[in-house]
Amino acid sequence: MLQKSPRLKRIQVVAITFLTLAGIVNYLDRSTLSIANHSVSQELGLSASQMGLLLSAFSFAYAFSQLPIGILLDRFGARVMLGLGMFVWSAAQLCGGLVTSLPQFLVARVALGIGEAPNFPAGAKVVSEWFGVHERGRPTGIFITSSTIGPALAPPVLTVLLLTFGWRTMFIVMGVLGIAVSIGWYLAYRDRRNIPLDSQEVAFLTQGEPEQRADRRMTMREWRALFSKSTTWGMIFGNMGVIYMVWLYLTWLPAYLEHERHLTIAHTGWLVSIPYLFGTLGMLSSGFVADGLMARGMAPMRSRKWPICVGLLGAALFTVPAAFTPNLTLAMIYLCAAMYFVNMASGACWALATVAAPRHMVASLGSIQNFGGYFGGSFAPFITGIVVDKTHSFVNAFLISAGIAFAAALVYIFVVRTRIEDSETVVSPVALSDLP
Repeated sequence: MLQKSPRLKRIQVVAITFLTLAGIVNYLDRSTLSIANHSVSQELGLSASQMGLLLSAFSFAYAFSQLPIGILLDRFGARVMLGLGMFVWSAAQLCGGLVTSLPQFLVARVALGIGEAPNFPAGAKVVSEWFGVHERGRPTGIFITSSTIGPALAPPVLTVLLLTFGWRTMFIVMGVLGIAVSIGWYLAYRDRRNIPLDSQEVAFLTQGEPEQRADRRMTMREWRALFSKSTTWGMIFGNMGVIYMVWLYLTWLPAYLEHERHLTIAHTGWLVSIPYLFGTLGMLSSGFVADGLMARGMAPMRSRKWPICVGLLGAALFTVPAAFTPNLTLAMIYLCAAMYFVNMASGACWALATVAAPRHMVASLGSIQNFGGYFGGSFAPFITGIVVDKTHSFVNAFLISAGIAFAAALVYIFVVRTRIEDSETVVSPVALSDLP
């Protein structure tokens, strides 16, 4: 049994610590407008539909930025691209505290979306570079928990800033924090191709997967070829269902509790954290479940795919009663369960990206998957705003999300079936079988 060197352990700890911290800041920044929804709407005179447009502007920019960001990551590495992206999104967040009109805010939100684009594809690339195929589920689950830890911290932390200093100062403080983290990442992290590894370290990192040149970089021909694979399209459309529900809850859950459940901003700030704590558990469990299934002999693709399917079906199952129950306690229980399952699916999606293609393609495949997710998910804030304006209720918005999640589970079951192979890959005699 190959052993992990102390140096590899240190690199892994530094990488996952910074990825998790960056992800938390990322989601705190995404949450600022949701938390300040009422205050911003009042000061700038925005309707629910206009606020939905403002919320969707970020996710559309984020979605379309995924297409080029993957190949940029595979060419230039996570150190440069994540460091630069973090700096850009933090500067945009800071500028959000200075706007005076809807058009200005739209520009700031678009810049925020472009800057945040490298974050999670970079994480997938880092995990594929510094972790063996047999252990990628858990580190992926850990850094992806930032997407629930951030929203869980956001209500109490951002609400205190909002009520104490106002929404503008809240935006500026978060921008300064992100700039500091971006500098720390750039100073502390190095890409694998920039660190000479000994033979034991290389053997540990490559055991169980096809051999590949360490300096191999993604080409445009390979990037275009990804779109000829059914697995790629299944990951695109399937992730739409995951992100649609994630983005519905992220952007509208505070407003839902205030509008539908008649809670004050102060009460909402703490109560909305509870479902995200369950979401964090879902994220963590996805990695442990995936690695556990693989340890019991399940192929890498299947060990990642089934937690996604179970998560989507569970999220749909619990979102429906959350829409109809008149009891706040029951609604919170259903929402906690839905958040657990949809975030289990979300974490497993990124774990899937780390094993579904050769290492030099992981960031590109992950970003293409993320493009699909956020292109579909971008409609959630806007559609929800229109539905609430028309019906004065969140019931239909929740039902739409549940239906989309159910359809996405079917896509993963029937379309995402085989690993994307590389014509230049030479299969090692110890390579793991990856039949569906």
